[in-house]
Amino acid sequence: MLALGTTFAQARTESAQALRDRHDRLASQIEQSPFKRPLVVQSSDAGNALSGSVDAVMPQPYALAREHLQQPEALCEILMLQVNTKQCAVNGRELVVHIGRKNDQPLEDAYRVAFTLQPQASSDDYMSLQLGADSGPFSTRDFRIQLQAIPLDGGKRTYLHLGYSYGMGMAAKLAMQGYFATAGASKVGFTRTAGDAYIGGMRGAIERNTMRYYLAIEAYLASLSAPPAQQRTQRLERWFAATEQYARQLHEVERSEYLAMKQREFRRQGA
Repeated sequence: MLALGTTFAQARTESAQALRDRHDRLASQIEQSPFKRPLVVQSSDAGNALSGSVDAVMPQPYALAREHLQQPEALCEILMLQVNTKQCAVNGRELVVHIGRKNDQPLEDAYRVAFTLQPQASSDDYMSLQLGADSGPFSTRDFRIQLQAIPLDGGKRTYLHLGYSYGMGMAAKLAMQGYFATAGASKVGFTRTAGDAYIGGMRGAIERNTMRYYLAIEAYLASLSAPPAQQRTQRLERWFAATEQYARQLHEVERSEYLAMKQREFRRQGA
């Protein structure tokens, strides 16, 4: 709830200032990033809730990012770049997403998650929106994808904050623990531990997923400079190539398998 006497315009201004302050705090880390692109990855594990974030400086103008990242259809295109997203359909302000395995899968075998798009602010100096879903597979809950952006260099570049989080019930925690004790034992994230190894477990998982979402946003915005008929192909190529730059964390399938699978899924979605 807004405090008595506080206007929505004031709240927006305060949020924009908070994002500018965040950029100022992280600017040196972003500039000295080890990720071959100007970004910072962070994560936390609160026991029953996981959260990850990417803060990045993008070369695309703020006006372009603001225009497209608020469109449900664009957000579906971004989500569809993920290996595990089998379908995304727009129903008003709702994005109905089917999430499954990393290979071909019938829709009826995938998990349905309904995200609600909640625009929070949109102006020449600040944009904020959230995708939220109350429940997901295996007793996961409270999915939140937060996008915030401000212009840099007079709007020539964009500072983007991506936050991704969800809560876990007992079934989800047990499933994840079983996975990390077996097939996922070698999976790691991006944060370095005290011994200079990469973090694993739950935090490693949230960092991988958050980075995949960010790279999908990056690929989508970069593809907009291509002719419309070539944009989807460019997105797929760019996203896969970007994830392969972090193969230790993000490699799942071979390029030919990924492209063929996504082309089939987009055809199915169009049908």
